[in-house]
Amino acid sequence: MNWTDERVEKLTKLWAEGLSASQIAAQLGGVSRNAVIGKVHRLNLPGRAKAGGTANAARTPKRNISAPRAPNFASRITTRTVTRQQGATMLKEEIEIETVEETTYVPRGNVVVPISRRLGLTELTERTCKWPVGDPLKDDFHFCGCESPDNSPYCGYHQKLAYQPVNERRRAAARAS
Repeated sequence: MNWTDERVEKLTKLWAEGLSASQIAAQLGGVSRNAVIGKVHRLNLPGRAKAGGTANAARTPKRNISAPRAPNFASRITTRTVTRQQGATMLKEEIEIETVEETTYVPRGNVVVPISRRLGLTELTERTCKWPVGDPLKDDFHFCGCESPDNSPYCGYHQKLAYQPVNERRRAAARAS
């Protein structure tokens, strides 16, 4: 079955009027419902709203792209429309992107930063702080090495950095929104 300009024009008009693919196929004659749906997609005609959703939600599922989480970063989700190629057809779809912005750490009052013992990996014991310092690919990379209390992997200072109470994390996330 060939799609002539007249048939495409009639298809577009009937689709805009809100007829279903089956009804359009019956009016055009000699074409199946699936052929109508395929042509609608190739023409990139706007989708139809389904019960409980929007036209875009009915047309394309949203993909969620997440950024890696870090303790001093806040994130929020934004929606972007992107085009991608599928076969010989360019498709537009909405994707959710989690944007990440750096937050600043403000210490409470006077904080004493311990002097690092600058231990290598082979020098660590179960009673030393295993907080990494620097870039592991550089020669000056080392671990804190200060004494760690009660089977903890970190000293008191690095424990406060690594383990933040849930309420503080929620507050930081709320400020970022």
